[in-house]
Amino acid sequence: MTFLPPYLEEGDTVLIISTARARSEPAIAPAIEILNAWGLRVEVGRNAYKTYHQFAGTDEERTQDLQWAINHPTAKAILLSGGGYGSLRIIDAANFLPILKHPKWVVGYSDTTVLHSRLTKMGIACIHGTMAFQFGKNEHATHSVKKLLFGEGSDYDIKPHALNRPGITQAEVVGGNLSLLYALSGSRDEINTKNKILFIEDLDEQLYHIDRMMIHLKRSNKLTQLAALVVGGMTEMKDNSVPFGMTAQEIIWDAVKEYGYPVCFEFPAGHIETNIALYLGCKANLQVSPLGVKFSYLNYGL
Repeated sequence: MTFLPPYLEEGDTVLIISTARARSEPAIAPAIEILNAWGLRVEVGRNAYKTYHQFAGTDEERTQDLQWAINHPTAKAILLSGGGYGSLRIIDAANFLPILKHPKWVVGYSDTTVLHSRLTKMGIACIHGTMAFQFGKNEHATHSVKKLLFGEGSDYDIKPHALNRPGITQAEVVGGNLSLLYALSGSRDEINTKNKILFIEDLDEQLYHIDRMMIHLKRSNKLTQLAALVVGGMTEMKDNSVPFGMTAQEIIWDAVKEYGYPVCFEFPAGHIETNIALYLGCKANLQVSPLGVKFSYLNYGL
């Protein structure tokens, strides 16, 4: 059974940390202002603004902030400052068990998939949503994070897509960034997709690499017993001088066309401007029809 951290109330504390790419203090300032306007207190990790090559400090410094956030006795949420690359380097150096004693929402996407995969394997719900450096850039994306943090729910109506496969299901939502799910394969954080709604998205990948990752998921039985597949933004894809011959969406469809579960394309989440927030580790209703897609959470959680 999935454990749901408590929803936030005015006066609660949110922590901002950097586990991947460096983000500057001015880049995070709007997020602090918005969180304060929501009635929340904000504490920033002491290493959050440091730089070490492309990273927000050394592996040791980023681990220190991650562990500080996990251990924090009163905070109710951890907001990642940004993505990029870096969480994979420190995930095994952190002890996540204290978060069971001091539960809190972990909010982010992209590189945050590493942390989300660890949490969902532990049975702890988390939030796939816009990160601190993007707060305020898109009002809908930012507000969708607030709704999930405060337990106000989320019911989404999505436009139809030519490659969608109709169907209805109720299941737990797992997933995140496709490249990170691929990188976690074979590790302790490899996700279980059996009877789950798998959400995937990605950015700036070669089309042949999308194909390689999807074939790998298929060969490792990650696609065979899904309850459904939800495909978010496949943004700024690249091709070789000799074209691969399919779009990212067509590549994904080719990998799952033989199965019977519902499939939804162009779900508005991921590396896109309107990056709506999703609970991971929670059960959702998904209805895919020729008229469109309806997506909602069961009791906004379990």
